[in-house]
Amino acid sequence: MAFIYYVTQIQFDYGAVQLLRQECDRVGITRPLIVTDPGVKAAGVLQKALDALPAMTVAVFDQTPSNPTEAAVRAAVAAYKANGCDGLIAVGGGSAIDCAKGVAIAATHEGPLTHYATIEGGSARITDKAVPLIAVPTTSGTGSEVARGAIIIVDDHRKLGFHSWHLVPKTAICDPELTLGLPPRLTAATGMDAIAHCMETFMSSAFNPPADGIALDGLQRGWTHIERATRDGSDREARLNLMSASMQGAMAFQKGLGCVHSLSHSLGGVDPRLHHGTLNAMFLPAVVTFNAQAEAVRKENRLQRMAQAMGLQSGGDIPQAIQDMNARLGLPAGLAEMGVRRDWFDRIIEGALADHCHKTNPRIASREEYQEMLASAM
Repeated sequence: MAFIYYVTQIQFDYGAVQLLRQECDRVGITRPLIVTDPGVKAAGVLQKALDALPAMTVAVFDQTPSNPTEAAVRAAVAAYKANGCDGLIAVGGGSAIDCAKGVAIAATHEGPLTHYATIEGGSARITDKAVPLIAVPTTSGTGSEVARGAIIIVDDHRKLGFHSWHLVPKTAICDPELTLGLPPRLTAATGMDAIAHCMETFMSSAFNPPADGIALDGLQRGWTHIERATRDGSDREARLNLMSASMQGAMAFQKGLGCVHSLSHSLGGVDPRLHHGTLNAMFLPAVVTFNAQAEAVRKENRLQRMAQAMGLQSGGDIPQAIQDMNARLGLPAGLAEMGVRRDWFDRIIEGALADHCHKTNPRIASREEYQEMLASAM
């Protein structure tokens, strides 16, 4: 049975951050906690959000790590309760937004956070008591501002997904101006994250035609504009289209992702210093090659349709095109360059097989096939 749901209110344009107070009033948030990170604060973006909240009592938690952790969620919950807050505003990339979603659960639900993880059967335990959240993305990558999920490293070092429609932000404020001047490497890595979302969800075998259409358009926008945005951080057209690709990828991936994310989630738990979007870029060529073998069975020409959106001649050109794009963007040539070791493979594969994205890949990968994908990505 297919379940199709779209999704939340989105304010999208240059200057949209100025609507933050209006959206707080609409949602009923009067004492927000802003969840952000040190980089967003140092870049002056946090101040833009604060300036858009005149005459409001606002608390700030600005210590979200690059990969959000259960410990950071606890610290933010303490700030939320100490300041008598009644809502959340996430200002940042996927890490800040996912951390805020963790707070939305933990501030109102009893027990350890792992009790609510998807692979622990926790999705049904997340109720409408979740704290209302407004999301203001400052990167174009995860699309967490329109997604029902969060990825958090829990205390036992697993990188787990938390999924519930109660976690979808009440409003997504997508202001491309907040991404102007984002460093080239971060633009590239987060942009490839968005592209991976569009590609993986389009390849997934689940039935959701609206998601397919959104993903294919998002892929075309992301692929066309990522180099421009990386090369020139002030390119307003490129920044707008890349932010749209990010939003669209997450609107679409309610359909499901696949082996790219199974591997990235697992490896990100093994070494939390590794950037999720960069990992996705490393795994994409091997996973597209693996998925190509499902094409003959499905007869839906999905790789060919992606190739068209990317301006390529055939689906067989996609893996090399991704590797070439990674090189032009200045991303690593493979996992080895990122410090990944082959003696980690068993741990990575264990995590990938248990990940919530494993079963929505168009081909279910075996342990040996994951081993081959990892070796190819090195």
